Amino acid sequence: MSFQEALQLGAATMSPDDPVPSVDDLADQVAEVLNFFGLGAVMCMGVTAGAYILTLFALKYKHRVIGLILVSPLCTAPSWTEWLLNKVMSNLLYFYGMCGVIKELLLKRYFSKDLRGCAQVPESDVVQACRRLLDERQSSNVWRFLEAINGRPDISEGLRKLQCRSLIFIGEHSPFHSEAVHMTSKMDRRYSALVEVQACGTIVTEEQPHAMLIPLEYFLMGYGLYKASKVSVSPRSPLSPLCISPDLLSPESMGLKLKPIKTRISLGV
Repeated sequence: MSFQEALQLGAATMSPDDPVPSVDDLADQVAEVLNFFGLGAVMCMGVTAGAYILTLFALKYKHRVIGLILVSPLCTAPSWTEWLLNKVMSNLLYFYGMCGVIKELLLKRYFSKDLRGCAQVPESDVVQACRRLLDERQSSNVWRFLEAINGRPDISEGLRKLQCRSLIFIGEHSPFHSEAVHMTSKMDRRYSALVEVQACGTIVTEEQPHAMLIPLEYFLMGYGLYKASKVSVSPRSPLSPLCISPDLLSPESMGLKLKPIKTRISLGV
């Protein structure tokens, strides 16, 4: 069983005899999955640890990746605070399974404070849904994945060698905000773009998916995969042609831009 299968809903528990994989093993498993389905070069999208694995995959299998869409990605080795917190969660998972403390720590890592709620404000529907999904994961499989990610090496210096275009999203309040900024600074600015979403935590795909629409449209236009609609867009939409300079939309800019950008939107958009 690959880790991609092991982390899916309804997956069987991995054998306790199976060794904890390395991040290189996980990247190699991505190649195995593509080979199984007969896929060649693909567009990859990942969130946090998944974004790290896909970036590593793109570095190892350069001709298998035509583009990266990364949400709150990781690229450095864990800081001491992250490493310690991951170890605490690993021990709790190992001895107690997916307990309440684990879920609270993960939800704090995933979502902004506004969505998590408080004594006066109930937590949002998306946080409640995530809480239920965490209950359905196999604790031992999650433990193995967390152990693998906690042992990840720094891949920052290899990022400039990426041969594919990359679009990075990061929430303003994500604990991985500085990591995403650092990652963008290490990438070739001709082929990468950073979109920061205001009032958002780590999982931009769930908190503010609408903030991703326009950047994705321009990104995919660079591949000929999306044709711009003639319908006018909101001037407050991220990367809207009405609010960015024309030079950022030049043909050589992969349909997006050549320089890292900072796009802010409000929850009311």
